[in-house]
Amino acid sequence: MGDTIEPVIGLIGGSGLYDIDGLEEREWRKVGSPWGEPSDELLFGRLGGVRVVFLPRHGRGHRMPPSALNYRANIDAMKRAGVTEILSISAVGSLNGDLPPGHFVIVDQFIDRTFARAKSFFETGCVAHVSVAHPVCPRLGDAAEEAARQVGLKYRRGGTYLVMEGPQFSTKAESELYRAWGCDVIGMTNMPEAKLAREAELCYATIAMVTDFDCWHPEHDHVTVDAVVKVMHANADRARALVKTVVPMLGAPRGPCPAGCDRALEYALVTPPEQRDPALMAKLDAVAGRVLAK
Repeated sequence: MGDTIEPVIGLIGGSGLYDIDGLEEREWRKVGSPWGEPSDELLFGRLGGVRVVFLPRHGRGHRMPPSALNYRANIDAMKRAGVTEILSISAVGSLNGDLPPGHFVIVDQFIDRTFARAKSFFETGCVAHVSVAHPVCPRLGDAAEEAARQVGLKYRRGGTYLVMEGPQFSTKAESELYRAWGCDVIGMTNMPEAKLAREAELCYATIAMVTDFDCWHPEHDHVTVDAVVKVMHANADRARALVKTVVPMLGAPRGPCPAGCDRALEYALVTPPEQRDPALMAKLDAVAGRVLAK
């Protein structure tokens, strides 16, 4: 790894965020992956002079439900596109009375309750174990917080995101359980996304947009779809303003990540080279090429 990194900012847009305003030199390109089809083509361009790659998580037109997303292909395609860090924008429900609709949360922890998704690039033929004790890059979190402050968002730095399988929402008992666990927001998409980003040695951070209270809230039954959609659109507009502010902050050439996100595989591979499956090694060329070449 060189001493200087020219950042390429990856943006993954969730519900309500299917495009990026103000993007110059924009071009949709199909990026293939040995892990299958990503959610959509990738939108390449520059924002404030900084190279950006955008992926609508559910595809343009919101065609794909959370459990059907090919998270491995999405992250692999981003890595192949030259992305060095990922900002994930996600719509969530609130489990915390202090985080009403319209608020943003710069998440720092996750609880993964998904069960129907491929969660690792490393399979039989090459075993690896990466640490996700701190799944979010604090450098990206710092930039997101400063941008939120400049834009004037109502936000909170730090919070736990419970990732459920879906597509159904929680039962009230589940919602109360997650609150008892100390979770702040709930959604369906950021796992295994965050884990795979770590395996791909990409800095990653989540900006969660609260659209409504989860069903624990006594007023939940009075929330209408129209009201949720209205908040979602307002949040998407705010998210676009946040993106326009944060991307230039992250665009300057930099050294290696202080938190070590870009070196997550340094000591993670367990299977010795002579025991590794060549077919799997070929699929891992983008994700793990840095360590496999040693």
